[in-house]
Amino acid sequence: MAETKTIYIYGAGGHGLVCADIARAVGYENIIFLDDSPAGDISSLCYHDELERYDMFVAIGSSTVREKISQKIQNAGFNLISLIHPNALISSSASLSAGVCVMPGAIINAKAKISSGAIINSGALIEHECAIGEYAHICPRVVLAGACVVGAHAWVGIGSCAIQGIKIGANAMIGAGSVLVRDIPDNAKAYGNPAKVR
Repeated sequence: MAETKTIYIYGAGGHGLVCADIARAVGYENIIFLDDSPAGDISSLCYHDELERYDMFVAIGSSTVREKISQKIQNAGFNLISLIHPNALISSSASLSAGVCVMPGAIINAKAKISSGAIINSGALIEHECAIGEYAHICPRVVLAGACVVGAHAWVGIGSCAIQGIKIGANAMIGAGSVLVRDIPDNAKAYGNPAKVR
């Protein structure tokens, strides 16, 4: 009898529910949520001799917390996986690092690079040769034209779009529905059509 395929999901909020749906869609039958409570923390699993046999995913919206927990999981020896919905379209030449979430309807085109812990939300379009930084969050229906660069921990709001080659700095926040026609520096908040730093 085959062993039930199990995944531990760290974070039981709304994002965790969506990630659990993706996990089911890719064949996980047993989904166990963990959190920061004493009973639900990864330390409750650390007695096991073969930690690498546990598949784990961090489903926390905050990029800084997501990074902290992801590093904690990897340092403990667990298998940090990516979750990619079967209805996402990903080029064979694109690269995805560990801990990435790609939601339904997302498209990631040729030679795009998605770094560790990034979220590519429902219906987002990441065009050819884009680079998405560590723990960045690309919200639903965002469109990034070719060769755009999104810095680590950046947030690109729902329905935003960027022309080819735009650079969005680390920790930048882009408001919903923004149209990016020029680069956005690190740590900036920008929104509007065209998007301006505010």
